[in-house]
Amino acid sequence: MKAGLPGRVGAWLAGVWAGVMLGIGGIAASTLFQLLPRAEAGRIAGRLFSLEATAGVCIGAVLVLVALQLGRDRAERGRGSRFGVELVLALGAVGCIVAGHYALLPMLEAARAGQGSLSFGALHALSSGFFVLRLALVAALAWRLTAPPPA
Repeated sequence: MKAGLPGRVGAWLAGVWAGVMLGIGGIAASTLFQLLPRAEAGRIAGRLFSLEATAGVCIGAVLVLVALQLGRDRAERGRGSRFGVELVLALGAVGCIVAGHYALLPMLEAARAGQGSLSFGALHALSSGFFVLRLALVAALAWRLTAPPPA
């Protein structure tokens, strides 16, 4: 769908981001919990997810800019709106980071200390849900950016 440089850069970034999320969430975190004591595995996994969230905000911002450029190009050719599906996917992924990591992290730490109204397990499930949703959004974005141009 996107033959120019912005589309190629966006496809590459989205693919790398999805791969990093799969590597951390699907391989590294589960391996840590199989090999290390629970508290130590949780501390290391938390650090990995924190690093990925920070990188994700940066990559997501670049993907938002790519989506805006693609939308502008599409609108100038008279082939649609400036605000396309790519922009929605990129903004949704960044929103999942903000909600699932940055908003829930202080609540998770409070729950671990026995404070707050929601349990650690419930908050962890919410955070995991945002992570999985973000992975789906980023994978869909990568898929869209690698689609052939319309005829």
